[in-house]
Amino acid sequence: MPENSKNSLSKRIDPSPGRGRLIILSAPSGAGKSTLCQALRRRFPELAYSVSHTTRIPRKGEENGKDYYFITEAEFKKNIQQGKWAEWAEVHGHFYGTDAVFLDTHLSAGRFILLDIDVAGARQILEKYPDSITIFVMPPSLDVLRQRLEKRGTDTPEVIAKRLENAKAEIAQKNIYRHVIVNDALPEAIKQLTAIIQRYLNGPKSDSRPRDVKGETD
Repeated sequence: MPENSKNSLSKRIDPSPGRGRLIILSAPSGAGKSTLCQALRRRFPELAYSVSHTTRIPRKGEENGKDYYFITEAEFKKNIQQGKWAEWAEVHGHFYGTDAVFLDTHLSAGRFILLDIDVAGARQILEKYPDSITIFVMPPSLDVLRQRLEKRGTDTPEVIAKRLENAKAEIAQKNIYRHVIVNDALPEAIKQLTAIIQRYLNGPKSDSRPRDVKGETD
């Protein structure tokens, strides 16, 4: 499992009328989460998007402030000490974190916020924002996931093996999520994800979670 730790912002934040909600989207590495997030942002431009901070170096084509905020490890650890992360984790030797001020500012303004975070981060977020909308994206199988990671061509065999081990551990925790989608065919996965989000956006922010959306799990 990825190493993780809670920051000092441990207080629970309860929903109130007019307050926005968080949409947590998690998936094993290679399951298509980034592509699905991009599709959601095109379909629902009114969603705020929380850009994570990371200490890893940018991959080809990634832009600072768009894909991630790329910062030094020293700066990241300073922000841990100052309690500036709503959640943070160390994954594959790199730190990732979500800006707490960004979340609270947009939630107070009544906006829905999309978060692209891992299972460890989702657990931390749910302690502070228990009304979050949670969605887990599954690969069709671990064999398919392995093929996708190999096709990506960015990792060594050793890193791919580690990602697959992490995937098994994350999939084992899928029941903490309200909705589970299997990304077998991308257009169908986008359709299911869009339907879930649309139902929440259409209803009052404090309503109970919809129970009749395809792709949902109890």
